[in-house]
Amino acid sequence: MAVAAVSQQLLSFSTSTQTRATATPKPWFPNSTSLFVSLKKSHASFISFSSSSTSQSPETNAETAESCVNLGLSLFSKGRVKDALIQFETALSLDPNPVEAQAALYNKACCHAYRGEGKKAADCLRTALREYNLKFGTILNDPDLASFRALPEFKELQEEARLGGEDIGYSFRRDLKLISEVQAPFRGVRRFFYVAFSAAAGISLFFTIPRLIHAIQGDDDAPNLLETAENAAINIGGIIVLVALFFWDNKKEEEQLAQISRDETLSRLPLRLSTNRIVELVQLRDTVRPVILAGKKETVALAIKKAERFRTELLRRGVLLVPVIWGEGREPQMEKKGFGLPSKAAAALPSIGEDFEKRAQSITAKSKLKAEIRFRAEVVSPAEWERWIRDQQKSEGVTPGEDVYIILRLDGRVRRSGKGMPDWQQIVKELPPMEALVSKLER
Repeated sequence: MAVAAVSQQLLSFSTSTQTRATATPKPWFPNSTSLFVSLKKSHASFISFSSSSTSQSPETNAETAESCVNLGLSLFSKGRVKDALIQFETALSLDPNPVEAQAALYNKACCHAYRGEGKKAADCLRTALREYNLKFGTILNDPDLASFRALPEFKELQEEARLGGEDIGYSFRRDLKLISEVQAPFRGVRRFFYVAFSAAAGISLFFTIPRLIHAIQGDDDAPNLLETAENAAINIGGIIVLVALFFWDNKKEEEQLAQISRDETLSRLPLRLSTNRIVELVQLRDTVRPVILAGKKETVALAIKKAERFRTELLRRGVLLVPVIWGEGREPQMEKKGFGLPSKAAAALPSIGEDFEKRAQSITAKSKLKAEIRFRAEVVSPAEWERWIRDQQKSEGVTPGEDVYIILRLDGRVRRSGKGMPDWQQIVKELPPMEALVSKLER
């Protein structure tokens, strides 16, 4: 289950989540001068907190927002979701400070997500984003919100966050724009010239119109009518073109922000490797070129069978097959007790957390991960994968639900896509080997 969302991290395309603890969770508000607030699978932050030197459990204290949050987390760990929800609601009614309110709202949203109450979960997260500075990256990173991210309510929330506004806050849009500026560094310069030249043309037109009127009246000292009309037409035409370019650039920026948002969602989708280790797609960057095969079960199975003929050459090019079967995400699943993945699966999750980030930076850890990557991976949370693919189809003008393939670059971005299943022989010719210079530049 999610512990409170109180981190101040920027949206990033790297893993920034913490490994789930399998032992009994510590109280959310330990009595110490420096309060350590643990955010489920996200960064931690330190907040100054004044407390008594005497250690007391939440059960022995008077009921406060702090004690209710702690008790709610304890109930979470025991799978008592309904009782935990009551505790978080009680915490919100006890005049909590901003940290406590953010914690209660975020964990309350996770309760609703677990119960399949998407609208209520979205309302809680929307309030936390708007009033308590919750980072949208936290919602994207949290595996326990995977079921919520597959719902239409999450798509609406993400779109609101991308556009920004008083109802959702501007932090997510600001982070997206920073990434957009890196990818298109001259957009601001272009806009400056659009505005400057439009202003110059407007000033020129301001002085040209009286001259044109004078020329039409035909006085003795009137300027040449044809020449004055040509100047006015040039100025008007220039203003129209420059304004059109300005709005076109704005439209392209919005499309780019939407694509960056989809790329961020894609980077957080989970996969199960052949060794049963679960990783997020972002952790495979610079290591493989995932090829997503989405379609009917028979079609995808046939495509994988054909790919076996080129297995050696595809492996040389870092290809990892990721089959997604339409409708698989809607199959009923057994209800789990508590939150998150089962303990055995959680133990196989060195991919999540700062601890993994440190190991992944070492040559040994990266070599180990490479050794675990085989020719094919299995998707986790298929409904979330299917939702992302359908969004991608809409953005490219493809009817959602058609059989498609999507080839990703080594840096995790979409290389190209197409209808139907891929021509493996063509892909072998198109993709350079991993040791080639082009592949190194792609990273």
